Amino acid sequence: MTTDLALLRLLHLVSPSLPIGSFTYSQGIEWAVECGWIKTADELENWLENLLHSGMTYLDLPILQRLYAAVEQQDRDLLQYWIDYLNASRETGELLQEEKPGRALTDLLIALEIPQAAAWKPQLAQNQAAAFAFAAVHWRIPLQQAAYGYVWSWLENLVLAAVKIIPLGQTQGQKILHGMTPLLPAVVQAGLAVGDEDIGASSPALAIASSRHETQYTRLFRS
Repeated sequence: MTTDLALLRLLHLVSPSLPIGSFTYSQGIEWAVECGWIKTADELENWLENLLHSGMTYLDLPILQRLYAAVEQQDRDLLQYWIDYLNASRETGELLQEEKPGRALTDLLIALEIPQAAAWKPQLAQNQAAAFAFAAVHWRIPLQQAAYGYVWSWLENLVLAAVKIIPLGQTQGQKILHGMTPLLPAVVQAGLAVGDEDIGASSPALAIASSRHETQYTRLFRS
């Protein structure tokens, strides 16, 4: 980590208390629980591990890397290319809606008086990863550490959602996080090594769960 301040900024950026609404999304877990696909802590771990090794490794992290580089280079055309690529890769309407925290995060960065945040808002608001990359570059958070934070935030949000939905006890949720944390270094390393021609991932079970959740009769989460 370049500086202690960069570390503290990263902790701020991935905090579950950040007012961007990420806690309102379950990425299809709510329907997967409803239909019986996920009933136990072990089944939840299997679900999350599969997503880590597919979409997170071959889509989200490689594109986060390219968004970060585009912000560093002040290349807004390149930034828009990868925003469009990531948004087009979301397989359901609900999964695309999960990018809305990008607008909330951008508004927060503007409120924190981050230079250029207001000028870049039309792009950053389209995608959460873009706003995350913009903040990481501004706060001089190294790419690898930013990637760790991005994956950790994703994992923590989904575990906390599952704790409410399945339901699981808070201690069981923490045991899942503890058990899955050792997987993250390899996921980040692999994701940041993916070449342009290999970017892309499909998770049929996630797509089915997300699309079915759109018409689920009762639900707690937006996705």
